[in-house]
Amino acid sequence: QVQLVESGGGLVQSGGSLRLSCTASGFTFHYYVMKWYRQAPGKEREFVAGVTRDGGVKRYADSVKGRFAISRDNRRKTVDLQMNSLEVEDTAVYYCKAEAVGSNTEYWGQGTQVTVSA
Repeated sequence: QVQLVESGGGLVQSGGSLRLSCTASGFTFHYYVMKWYRQAPGKEREFVAGVTRDGGVKRYADSVKGRFAISRDNRRKTVDLQMNSLEVEDTAVYYCKAEAVGSNTEYWGQGTQVTVSA
């Protein structure tokens, strides 16, 4: 059974930090590009960060560059998102996504809530 389970969300003050983690099971983790997305109330889901299968290339949305860092551990089958200098605008449900290269196969986690207060 394929599972992506996010954790680490919560309530933090503006300027604070959180570290999200996503643990995968039920598929060959190192075959998949891993990404984080987020969805704020009333808005569409948007890309936040992504990392290639070997962890060598990372990409970020402009809104989080310099503040967020994505990393993965293929042995532990986890992908993390370190979020620093959080802003109220970062408030959203954060989702982990696995994408297979060369096919349409993708998996989503259930999401974890991040709330940043002023």
